[in-house]
Amino acid sequence: MQRIVDRTGFVWAELEWHDDELQALHVPGAIIHRATLHHPLLGDAAPISTPDGTPLTVISAVDWARPTRIPAIAAPAKLPPGAGGVILNVLALLAERAGVRALRYAGPYPTAALYHSLLRSFRTSATEAAFTAGSLTRATGLDRDELPFDFVPAPHERVAIPHGHVELRDGLERAVLDGVAYARDGVGSTRLVDHRAEVWFGDALYGHIASFDDAGNLVDGPHAPPTSTSPVLGREFPPALRAALAELVADAVPAPLAADARTFVAAQPLHWADLGARTARLDATGLHVHAALWERLAPLGLARLALALAEALAPLVASAIVAQVA
Repeated sequence: MQRIVDRTGFVWAELEWHDDELQALHVPGAIIHRATLHHPLLGDAAPISTPDGTPLTVISAVDWARPTRIPAIAAPAKLPPGAGGVILNVLALLAERAGVRALRYAGPYPTAALYHSLLRSFRTSATEAAFTAGSLTRATGLDRDELPFDFVPAPHERVAIPHGHVELRDGLERAVLDGVAYARDGVGSTRLVDHRAEVWFGDALYGHIASFDDAGNLVDGPHAPPTSTSPVLGREFPPALRAALAELVADAVPAPLAADARTFVAAQPLHWADLGARTARLDATGLHVHAALWERLAPLGLARLALALAEALAPLVASAIVAQVA
């Protein structure tokens, strides 16, 4: 048994080997078993289950002893929160130890979410636009050709802290607290600014959540985000406004997804809500956006508010469309 353990003693991964063949990879909440399946989407694949054996999804076969390809996961949304990031970091760590110069993706789902997850454990010169170009066509055509983009292994140090974990590489790069990620140099609502986890709306600070030292140790917090008292809480967007917003979301997602994104947003109920540290949420009742966007941006003009709403919704909508195709 090989273990990947952080400086606090937390076990992030356990690998069972038989000679150079991986028999099982245990990460928090999930187990990748030995590749024994032929999957219609991924070809040779390995089943992923919960620790108690409940099936979750499958992952394309990988030579874990010397990985040269980034595997595809049939339904990444079915993984426990954070498990996908651990799997990719283990992949990068094993490739680095084996002296592999670069890996390439050869699956049908080159999504923006995958691209940004890869950047946490690899380095690449490929842009998000180049990586995701043709994503819908690849998904519908079950394309498994290798994409011509090198991802150089650069695993982060993952350290457990109260309420979550931190990721260190060139200093503190990312923190996850109570399931919410705060990224250094982030442009979304949750950011790491000078070792502080903060929530921002409308280019202004909304709430301070936590502070860290250079080693990633939690020195303050986590604190709950401010509670919204906006008068728009719970209000639903009228159909005409939702249709106009659907056009902006269509412009914000990758071009192959635009038509489906337009239809998706126009058909979903959309409400103002208090989402804590998140700007938007998609659940069984529809789409929801944080009321703080109204409070902070409506005074600056409805055009700016509409663009901010589209930017908040676009990642959720794009992920939902790809998941439907998959």
